[in-house]
Amino acid sequence: MILAYFCRQTIDKKERKTRLRRLRSIALDSSDEEKEEVNTNNESNTFLNNISKGIIRYKSLDEESKTEFGLSDIYLFIRSGVNAIIDDEVTKRFSAEELQTWNLMTRTNKNYQFVSFRLTALWLCGWLFRFGILFPIRFIIFTVGMLYLIVTCAAVGSLSEGKLKRALYKHTSITAFRILARGVSAVINFHNQEYKPKTGSLCVANHTSPIDVVFLHCDNAYALVGQLQGGYLGLMERALMRATSHVFFDRFEVRDRQLVSTRIKAHVRDPDKLPILIFPEGTCINNSAVMMFKKGSFEVVDLVYPVAVKYNNIFGDSFWDSSKYGFFTYLLMMMSSWAIVLDIWYLPPMARNDDENAVEFANRVKAAIAKQGGLVDLEWDGQLKRQKVKPDLKAKVQSIYSLFIQKESQLDALSQCQRFLNLLC
Repeated sequence: MILAYFCRQTIDKKERKTRLRRLRSIALDSSDEEKEEVNTNNESNTFLNNISKGIIRYKSLDEESKTEFGLSDIYLFIRSGVNAIIDDEVTKRFSAEELQTWNLMTRTNKNYQFVSFRLTALWLCGWLFRFGILFPIRFIIFTVGMLYLIVTCAAVGSLSEGKLKRALYKHTSITAFRILARGVSAVINFHNQEYKPKTGSLCVANHTSPIDVVFLHCDNAYALVGQLQGGYLGLMERALMRATSHVFFDRFEVRDRQLVSTRIKAHVRDPDKLPILIFPEGTCINNSAVMMFKKGSFEVVDLVYPVAVKYNNIFGDSFWDSSKYGFFTYLLMMMSSWAIVLDIWYLPPMARNDDENAVEFANRVKAAIAKQGGLVDLEWDGQLKRQKVKPDLKAKVQSIYSLFIQKESQLDALSQCQRFLNLLC
């Protein structure tokens, strides 16, 4: 309504009549001036209402209008900008998902508000139970699991390469990760285990936190590909690297990124090695959506084993917001929750089609994972939470908009503008 009022005050009747003739190809009867005025006003109101709703449809246009800029051309950008302010579907994936009901752990309003003595007493009893009973037991179990992992990995790493070493690592690592899962009271439901990744293969999954590795490893041993970390998480990485061949790298080092593809390709060609586990999103998402899969891992193989992971946040939030909490603090939060409940689906292996490139293959696998896990399938890069929008994406939107201004291939330009416009907001 505000936009319509603004347009009515700034665009005179003569300009609106001229604009509507070009956009609608309406042949007005010049002999009946009063009828023309009434029809034009009605069409103007309808057109302005459609613009305010984002409904812009162009029909036939003359040659003169192909290079003319109209005020209505900016409404798509205004609408997308307002939508991004009201409900940004990208950045909200980088923070904990809001619960529809209170789980007696956190409040939607962090400022304490007294509701009733019963509710306060119930919350206090839950807090005492979680921190007084559950947390100490879980902390002890998790510590035992970490010590077991470090000792067994060091022992297995001292052996020479062969079947014995691979068998021992598979057994000891699965046992260690199951103990760690008990340390956060994980309840894991595995589905379609006949599609479990085999040796010498590539497994891809959506990513919520580094703890995903623990839960996936409870059912099958994997070689890992991931970012080099420090602190408590780095301790786990160094322990695992002693026992088998994992691929840890620094994503900000160009040389490291170039070596990763070579090492992955060599790994999957060896039928005796463990299946390699990759999270193609490259960052943690709050388990409400699946964001863009990087094409690198899909360039080196033609067959992947997709895995969908879905958490039930009612019992505890498993998302790691690395911008707010360190990994050790995150573990303490997990140990003080009610439980970590999740479902893991093994999907049938997916092969790349002959006429399909790496990007299309990655998008098809991502769509299958999102559909199985009941997640939103998004096209945006998860690295947007750390980096600014890439200049080439901005240039692409600008080139699309230039076609929109020139009125060439308007329907394609309009749909592409709507797809990429949020990257500019």
